[in-house]
Amino acid sequence: MAKTRSELREKCMTILYQYYLLKNRDIDELIKDNIDIDNEFVKDIVYGVITHKEDIDKIANEYMVNWTIDRLEAVGASLLRMGIYEIKYTDTPEIVVINEAVELAKKYCDDEVRKIINAVLDKVIKE
Repeated sequence: MAKTRSELREKCMTILYQYYLLKNRDIDELIKDNIDIDNEFVKDIVYGVITHKEDIDKIANEYMVNWTIDRLEAVGASLLRMGIYEIKYTDTPEIVVINEAVELAKKYCDDEVRKIINAVLDKVIKE
């Protein structure tokens, strides 16, 4: 059965979390381990975040108050990077990006990180 975009974003978050946590893992192997189908949406998000990480982190740090993205725990950082990537590099509606990121943050992050993700993505949109 086909996965929803929400489920696929959760997979992207898991892959990126593992990629940044286990620095020596091959990204293609991580994708294959985490998703049972060849999915272009997942590949676009994962490879896009990795490719544009430096620019994404610069944007995130610009909008964070007394924080940097490197201070966030790995899941929160992955979610924020995904959100910024989708806003800047895809045609996904901005409201969808924020909603998806916040919903995943509610599930996997503490309340402070969720608020940071919401605030930064909101500022990126209003830029």
